[in-house]
Amino acid sequence: MTDIPTLDADDRRLIVATQGGLPLTPRPYHALAEQLGLAAEDVKVRLRRMLESGVIRRIGAVPNHYALGYTANGMSVWDVPDARIDALGEQVGRLPFVTHCYHRPRALPLWPYNLFAMVHGKSRGEVEAQIEQIAALLGDDCRARDVLYSSRILKKTGLRIGG
Repeated sequence: MTDIPTLDADDRRLIVATQGGLPLTPRPYHALAEQLGLAAEDVKVRLRRMLESGVIRRIGAVPNHYALGYTANGMSVWDVPDARIDALGEQVGRLPFVTHCYHRPRALPLWPYNLFAMVHGKSRGEVEAQIEQIAALLGDDCRARDVLYSSRILKKTGLRIGG
């Protein structure tokens, strides 16, 4: 069993303050420090510790791909051998146009797919070309495939805790 890190009240306040994103200012850690009554260096140390311990998974930009013109969004689904899924998934996940890549259980007999890879394009033609690149990479390991296109935008948020 892994050790569960101990979080104090300031850690919890920091999580609550950042769960919707960092402040959009030139110095976000300083803005958080001022908001929480902490030193900017303390905010950085606490976030680094929580990242290293796995309490938080990442700090990064999440662009709105629709606002950037990427309106054709396809979840490509692939039936690949289970014994090779980790290696194949790593290869597919490294492609520059794949934003999410993961293993999901099959739901036989109706759903044979076990590898999912999300791609975005400015047109369905662009997405189809990217999917062909994935198919070429998978080669004979690809037994079946399909693509599911987004039909509407859903608001995505992670787990939220109360303040």
